[in-house]
This record gives sequence, structure tokens and C-alpha cells, in this order.
Amino acid sequence: MGTRKSDAEALLTPAEVAAMFRVDPKTVTRWAKAGKLSSIRTLGGHRRYLESEVRALLEGVPHAVEDEPAS
Repeated sequence: MGTRKSDAEALLTPAEVAAMFRVDPKTVTRWAKAGKLSSIRTLGGHRRYLESEVRALLEGVPHAVEDEPAS
């Protein structure tokens, strides 16, 4: 009927993702709109994020932050 996986993966709310990254939940929503993080919409229109994708992004953060030029 649906497209759910039989082994349903954990979904996180914007607030949960924000807490993991220590940012505001609105920042998480902006990341999703910018394509940095994919989201799933609930029937009510709320965003949810795959835990595995969030954790993978979290592990990659130190590499992405190193864009500052050395002086």
C-alpha cells in the first residue's frame, strides 16, 4: 500500500536534529530547503529526517567546517 520499509528507520523531528547539531530548528528546515538534508513530509506537512542520514551528516561536519582559509 505505502512505500514504507519493512524495517522502518527512525525518523527525527527538526527539534531533535537541531539538538544534535546545536542549532535552531529553523536552521534544520533551511538545510532541508537548500538540499543539504533530505526530509520526509508527514500527512500534516511536518518535516521528519532519517536518523541514518542525520548521523552521517553529523560525522561529516568537521570536514565541511574546514573551509576557512588558514592565516
